[in-house]
Amino acid sequence: MRVADFSFELPDELIARHPMADRTASRLLTLDGNTGELGHKIFKDLIDFLNPNDLMIFNNTKVIPARMYGQKSTGGKVEVLVERVVDEHRVLAHVRSSKSPKEGATLILEGKAEATMVARHGELFELEFKGEQTVLNILDDIGHMPLPPYIDRPDTEEDKARYQTVYNEKPGAVAAPTAGLHFDEVLLEKIKEKGIQTQFITLHVGAGTFQPVRVDSVDEHVMHSEYIEVSQEVVDAIKKTKANGGRVIAVGTTSVRSLESAAKASEGELQPLYGDTDIFIYPGYEFQVVDAMITNFHLPESTLIMLVSAFAGQDHIINAYKTAVNEQYRFFSYGDAMFITKQDK
Repeated sequence: MRVADFSFELPDELIARHPMADRTASRLLTLDGNTGELGHKIFKDLIDFLNPNDLMIFNNTKVIPARMYGQKSTGGKVEVLVERVVDEHRVLAHVRSSKSPKEGATLILEGKAEATMVARHGELFELEFKGEQTVLNILDDIGHMPLPPYIDRPDTEEDKARYQTVYNEKPGAVAAPTAGLHFDEVLLEKIKEKGIQTQFITLHVGAGTFQPVRVDSVDEHVMHSEYIEVSQEVVDAIKKTKANGGRVIAVGTTSVRSLESAAKASEGELQPLYGDTDIFIYPGYEFQVVDAMITNFHLPESTLIMLVSAFAGQDHIINAYKTAVNEQYRFFSYGDAMFITKQDK
């Protein structure tokens, strides 16, 4: 299977660089995984596709202001993007500079914080911050929201609220679980009123989610790892839903990957899972848990377009994406959404 098989032409003007004024005003492209039938709706119409015995799984991660600018003590400019918070004073981070900092080098960030490069782990640098302030407090004070590379503009105050779900709870992500950006409190209340159950998992989205696939053959790609939490409460709710004939609807590919990781770790019998996952889902994968998903439009040749192709059929997804381009849908993190039902094998 070739990576190039997951390509499509996307005009630059269809990349959404700013959020809609109203979260639920985004468009919603519906796709039946079995028939390939498409429908054109508004996101707030999602409620019409949900049944009272369904269970929706959301990712409650919180995006941290993970990007900082500064200089080395020798004067050279640096850009730091935190990938993972290790403890209260240490992070693993991507560091961009003309020359990579060496062990013991001091970085002065935003003129306010100092960090020492204590070790290198492959492409990531381990940085230790000086002083009593915790890493999360420092980032809240001086960090910038880590907008994706394709949103090629400086971050603004608006992004602090809008590149974040309304139900965020656990800090740790450096990219938003973007399917969740379309939900507001009013829609969540309507979902509750309809009798639809909701549960939350945690997957701290890493910057690796934007890394291009650099191999020609899909099965040669090595996935980055991310931290997930799938609780016993979530497991119990899923088992009850399945027993009652309801559907498990994952909000976003992060929820899909978390649930399928929990099933895979225990060889198909869903169990709680706290730890890292590097699950790579592409056509041929057999889904254990998820019956339908809500997701944004993904980059050409990305691991996420491979995931949705595995879920609804590659031909159906490529056709849906071509239709979305023709119909001028908005793409990527601040763009429009899809509601997809699983293709029966």
